[in-house]
Amino acid sequence: MTAERIGRRGVAAALGTVAAGTVAGTVLGEGEAGADADERPFRADPRAASGRRPNFLIIIGDDLGWADLGCYGSPHIRTPNLDRLAREGLRFTDAYSAAAVCSPTRFALYTGRYPGRLRGGLEEPIARPDELHGIPPGHPTLASLLRDAGYATAMFGKWHCGFLPWYSPLKSGWDTFFGNLSGAVDYYSKISSTGADLYEGEVPVENLEYYTDAIADRAAGFVRGHRDRPWLVNLNFTAPHWPWEAPGDRAVSAEITARVKAGDARALRHDDGGSLATYTTMVQAMDAAVGRVLRALRDSGRERDTFVLFTSDNGGERWSYQWPLSGAKGGLNEGGIRVPNILRWPARIRPRQVSRVPVITHDWTATILEAAGVRPAAGHPLDGHSLVPYLLKGARPPERDLFWRTRTEGAVRRGKWKYLRRQSGETLHDLTADPREQADLAARHPDVLRALRDRWQEIDKELLPYEG
Repeated sequence: MTAERIGRRGVAAALGTVAAGTVAGTVLGEGEAGADADERPFRADPRAASGRRPNFLIIIGDDLGWADLGCYGSPHIRTPNLDRLAREGLRFTDAYSAAAVCSPTRFALYTGRYPGRLRGGLEEPIARPDELHGIPPGHPTLASLLRDAGYATAMFGKWHCGFLPWYSPLKSGWDTFFGNLSGAVDYYSKISSTGADLYEGEVPVENLEYYTDAIADRAAGFVRGHRDRPWLVNLNFTAPHWPWEAPGDRAVSAEITARVKAGDARALRHDDGGSLATYTTMVQAMDAAVGRVLRALRDSGRERDTFVLFTSDNGGERWSYQWPLSGAKGGLNEGGIRVPNILRWPARIRPRQVSRVPVITHDWTATILEAAGVRPAAGHPLDGHSLVPYLLKGARPPERDLFWRTRTEGAVRRGKWKYLRRQSGETLHDLTADPREQADLAARHPDVLRALRDRWQEIDKELLPYEG
């Protein structure tokens, strides 16, 4: 049958078959970066059960690259706690952030929907306080839905979904908040481009402890203090986001803080500083902080019944290690959106497993709600797909398309195929054979290109247009 005679439905069906065959539990290749010799292809254990409603601990690294962890192949960064988390659970090789920058991915996680369904999700990222850009307090979120179902809810660290007085975690379903509202703060002074930025609830506070440690210690205290009621904790590190400050770099902090106060708009970006050694130490400090929270969880006696998810809000930046991916934060090549995803849930997920199933940020929203037995809010259908049937019941993974959009780029992934559109043109890549996206197969597979272009346009029409 020629390409001209294959209709849209036929192409979609053919691509769906390819997708299912590509991702359904394929084992990592021998010698592949990050592979653990003892890892097994994922298989659900439908017999596993827990008598309690699960807790949810969602840990987000900030601008952490896909291969910045030992269990993903980093040659120089040591992350024993996150590596252990992976050994004790399930590691995803083809996991994605919903966007290539901070704010939109957080919108997707908290709402379970494409960032472009809300005006604030069009900002890449939200940079200044205004009334227009944030998660509206009346919009249902993961936290508000779980809170209404009896969960205690807390966020420690970076919010970045709108500024006071209009927006905050407390206005969107979290009962407890200790953290920053902006996209980046100095690790010691907690100053941001908009001024001092550390809050207890909605009240400004001062804390001069290294920020990675400060929020991890708060999270650990919360976990130890909540042993009876189920809870949701969002632990949102700013590490390893700039400025490039490792524990003990108080002189660097003082210099950057002075520059910010003097009006240097780029001081926090730290274009004139940092090093691979500093970045390595920042990631390792985050790993150590994760370890302290996980020990608190074990001490609480609720480790077995707690769903722990570790991820990043987008791909890595200047000092990140992302081989073999190309691109970085801000772009829709794999390096900008493919991120580490580790899931541990001892009561339901067996250890030392790996999955190639493509998953995306808002899939986890749908998954957590179903795992908690909570329905999505009426009138706000989720764009993510729950992984519960796949993870817990042995069902085939969901067959659907992953979609991305920025002001200048667009992308769709379907099975092994990735479609990219830019002002310079369109390309098509086979990610199984070419994760670096160097071979453009558009001319060889025009039917696939056309099908994925049509799908991208179909989703794009449902979303708000970019302003300006």
